[in-house]
Amino acid sequence: MKLVMAIIKPFKLDAVREALTGAGIEGLTVTEVKGYGRQKGHTEIYRGAEYSVSFLPKLKVEVAISSEAVDATVSAITEAAKTGTIGDGKIFVLPVEHAVRIRTGESDSDAL
Repeated sequence: MKLVMAIIKPFKLDAVREALTGAGIEGLTVTEVKGYGRQKGHTEIYRGAEYSVSFLPKLKVEVAISSEAVDATVSAITEAAKTGTIGDGKIFVLPVEHAVRIRTGESDSDAL
C-alpha cells in the first residue's frame, strides 16, 4: 500500500478529483495548507501599499492506494494539476505499513 500526497494549486482541486475518479481511485482527503517552494512567495499591492506574501495557499490531497495503482494515480494528478507555471506543486509517494477501516475492522488492502 502507498500514500500519495500531492500539493496543488487550490483552483485545480476539481480537475484533480475528476482525474482520480476517472482512474478508479475512491476516496481522498484534502487539507488547506500554506507554503512555498522555489518561488519563495511573492509581493502584492493592497490599497497602494506593497507587502510580501511569504506563504502561498495550497491544497494537500492525500490518497491511500494499492501499490499497483501508484503510476496511474501519479499520472492522473500530474496531468490534472499542471498549469506549466511555477508553483504547480509536488507529489510524494510514501509507504503505508498498516491501515484499518474503523467501522468494520477490515485491515490493509481491504480497508482501502
